[in-house]
Amino acid sequence: MKVKIESSKIVKPLYEDGEAPAHAEWVPLSVFDKVTYGEHVALIFAFRPPNPPNSEVELGLAKALAVYREWAGRIGDGPDGRRSVLLKDAGARFVEAAVDAPMAVSLPSGPSPDVRRLHPRIDDGPVELVQVQLTRFSCGSLAVGFAGHHQIADGQATANFLAAWGLATRRLPVSPAPVCDRGTRFSPREPPVVLFPHQEVEYRTPAPNKEGDAMDKEQEEFVFGAVAQDKVKVHRMHLSKEFVVRLKAQASSGLPPSRHGYTTFQSVVAHLWRAITVARRLGAGVTTKVRISVNGRTRMHPPVPRDYFGNVVLWAFPRSDAGELVSRSVGHAAELVYRAVADVDDAYFRSFVDFASSSGAVEAEGLVPTADSEQAVLCPDLEVDAWLGINFHGLDFGGGGPFRVMPTYYPMEGSLFLVPSTLGDGSMEAYVALFHNHLEEFKRICHKIT
Repeated sequence: MKVKIESSKIVKPLYEDGEAPAHAEWVPLSVFDKVTYGEHVALIFAFRPPNPPNSEVELGLAKALAVYREWAGRIGDGPDGRRSVLLKDAGARFVEAAVDAPMAVSLPSGPSPDVRRLHPRIDDGPVELVQVQLTRFSCGSLAVGFAGHHQIADGQATANFLAAWGLATRRLPVSPAPVCDRGTRFSPREPPVVLFPHQEVEYRTPAPNKEGDAMDKEQEEFVFGAVAQDKVKVHRMHLSKEFVVRLKAQASSGLPPSRHGYTTFQSVVAHLWRAITVARRLGAGVTTKVRISVNGRTRMHPPVPRDYFGNVVLWAFPRSDAGELVSRSVGHAAELVYRAVADVDDAYFRSFVDFASSSGAVEAEGLVPTADSEQAVLCPDLEVDAWLGINFHGLDFGGGGPFRVMPTYYPMEGSLFLVPSTLGDGSMEAYVALFHNHLEEFKRICHKIT
């Protein structure tokens, strides 16, 4: 796919009343912002024609940025030394591009290196917190590549902004307005009450720089041995509504009448965790765990508004011996997922806020977040990003929602994205990144329910 870049510019907020705020303002990042990935996350949206001209989409972006000002800011250290976002309306990157071929024969079916040509480069740490690329195809179809800095917004907040962008492009009011109080919302209790271990969960001690200290010999042989030389491939797996229904029924079959059945998310993650463990040929004695994002908006008391703009995510870590995981039922794996996620409740979120805000351990001990995108190999573990409850399909410039939504190409072995189908029929897509020699076995067994 040959993508021709036609223009690149900065789009600044456009205020409806024509008057921008008089002064720049530093807004401290919250404890949830600072513990998440400090990089841009890119999504690809594909639209069939007709589509509005680029000028209208650009105007909509400018209006949306006036409401979501933090996206037009810059991250840095504020006057008090805290990591903050500077609201100075510096703007977002807006790129226009074209492909001289129809989308049907050009757009990859799933994440691949070619997909990265559909959004601005994010591996160089761009200063703009939002980068957008509109790529027009000869058939009139449009690909929108959106890259936003994760420390500014989690998945829910990003989806809210994208919906606002669509409304503004259609010349409709941006409603509801975002709740922008990240600097003051999550205050620690007095005195702080840290009830759970957060070191080596959300935070960790930096690995020593000395050779041989960072990993044991067996791990080193795996990461740098022959198996690690295989290229990481991303497989797009379609899970039909019928498959999901059968999977949930199988997972829930052993539950007592007093228990509700496992959710779609719990059942699908349990099934894929077991299938990937088999495909990796992991055996007894090896511990495997899954990193699962948990949205705290409805878990915290009082609840955080759905329209809160920022991050409110921590992680659950179900774990198991690999041999036991694959020898027991999918229901057993679903129970592990269920319990681990349930444990990340209001008490846990409050404990984290107290630990990260007021214990002094983070700064005193030089702790760093465990959310580390520099990891290339997660085996024997997994990391799940689930968009099942997030309406990324709400981005509508006037011609209807996208017919495809997918992540960009992230060659991180062990990463797993779950995306609801644009068909709206209960089906979904799973994007699974594994080494090529493991992926072939995974594809052979991934639709078998055991």
